[in-house]
Amino acid sequence: MTPTDRRTALRAGAGIVAGSAFATACTPAGPPSGPAARHTPASSAPAARVPARPAPAPRAYPGHPGQITHGPRDRPRVALTFHGQGDPATARALLDEAERHGARVTVVAVGTWLEEHGGLARRILDGGHDLGNHTHRHLAVNALPAAEAEREIVACAQRLRRLTGSIGTWFRPSRAARASPTVEALARRAGYPHVLSYDVDSLDFTSPGGPAVARTVLDTIRNGSVVSLHFGYADTVAALPAVLAELHRRGLRAVTTTELLS
Repeated sequence: MTPTDRRTALRAGAGIVAGSAFATACTPAGPPSGPAARHTPASSAPAARVPARPAPAPRAYPGHPGQITHGPRDRPRVALTFHGQGDPATARALLDEAERHGARVTVVAVGTWLEEHGGLARRILDGGHDLGNHTHRHLAVNALPAAEAEREIVACAQRLRRLTGSIGTWFRPSRAARASPTVEALARRAGYPHVLSYDVDSLDFTSPGGPAVARTVLDTIRNGSVVSLHFGYADTVAALPAVLAELHRRGLRAVTTTELLS
């Protein structure tokens, strides 16, 4: 495929979601919409198990806090993390583009999204990327009663285990940059030693245009940064090639969060 063909394919993938109403952004404002808004009980029939490469189990990283916002600042590595929801064609386009640049990313997936697109678990893991938990229905988890918040975390963990044999490598709260103390404790109880936050917010969910997303990331990223991005937005597809090319120029490697902290 020529560079022109690749750009055409990415634009086509972006066009699929150009008018999307998916509320994938992790902000406290606004009600969830799209597939994440539908209540899918944890007891519903599971999707067929995907024979994915086994997902690594969560692990503790001594010397890092319970809520991780960035990795070591003395190594030229960064972690691009994607909130997993939205059109699967866009997700595949972003993964393909990352891999063309030799980058590995971290995907924290919404449980209902995995129910509808279970094959993406295999696609993510077989690409060498991290896969984690972003709650089951992408609700404002910090605002939920403790019992319901726990159900959201556990239901997504169960979905990941059915699909991959593991509860996933990371937990990130939905609709919040950081977990409340209660949600952090519930995540630990579910088996996640750390909550994954970030120090660079791409603001791609505001749909400012691909160049603006790229500028926001590149103006603030530095050694050890963890960047928040989303699968569900066309602007992210448009921005990623420029971001990856500039990271390469600066000598910054895009790695999984596991590798960033190892």
